[in-house]
Amino acid sequence: MSPTQLGSELLHVDASGPIALIRLARPAKRNAINDALLADLHTTFVRLPQHVRVAVVHGEGPHFCAGLDLSALSERSAAEGILHSRSWHAAFDQIQFGKVPVIAALNGAVVGGGLELASACHIRVAERSCYFGLPEGQRGLFVGGGGSARVPRLIGVARMVDMMLTGRVYSAEEGVAAGLAQYLVEDGEGLAKAMALAERVAGNAPLSNFAVVQALPRIADQSQSDGLFMESLMAAIAQADQGAKDRMNAFLQGRAGKVRANN
Repeated sequence: MSPTQLGSELLHVDASGPIALIRLARPAKRNAINDALLADLHTTFVRLPQHVRVAVVHGEGPHFCAGLDLSALSERSAAEGILHSRSWHAAFDQIQFGKVPVIAALNGAVVGGGLELASACHIRVAERSCYFGLPEGQRGLFVGGGGSARVPRLIGVARMVDMMLTGRVYSAEEGVAAGLAQYLVEDGEGLAKAMALAERVAGNAPLSNFAVVQALPRIADQSQSDGLFMESLMAAIAQADQGAKDRMNAFLQGRAGKVRANN
């Protein structure tokens, strides 16, 4: 599929280069996710062109994503509700376990389904305007976009329980300290920082990036003995790749940079 065919009016996609830039484009709704936007996200990550090495997700306007578009919420039976939730799982699984690492540039509201979307990404950059919340508990709802599986892995079960029971909202600084994001930048600098990180990630060997994205979360879910065995398998596969051999030779010959402080 041509890069120009990706996206829609709700999701703007530039996948012409090695870094795909994906922008939620519902600023009047604080980029809240309706069924059409969710389907666009799913399709885009499934169909990323082969030349794309990294994806950067951000929101148009002053907010990243205010979660589920409640104005589009209709009455559903229990069975319909399960299917709707599973559609979110399918879309966000394509982000977490898809073709490439994904970096989120966060600003303003990162709440409800917006936090679930962010938690499916691999690296999160938070501007100081960010605030993180899970208001479902205050609205008689429960998370349905994968939040119960992903958010506790970032901040722990107790913090998520507190957020849902009391409506606690984390500031950007608090969110970074708790593990909701890895980087904190000034307002207006989030996308630039995300792109700079994406350039570094894009420079890695593709198989190494794939191993980090695919193997690490699965190893974390396994027993230690099973995880160590998977680690050995993944390490052997990565080391056998010609790209890894070329990079190691470059390092041994002094043609590659060394790890330094603040690198």
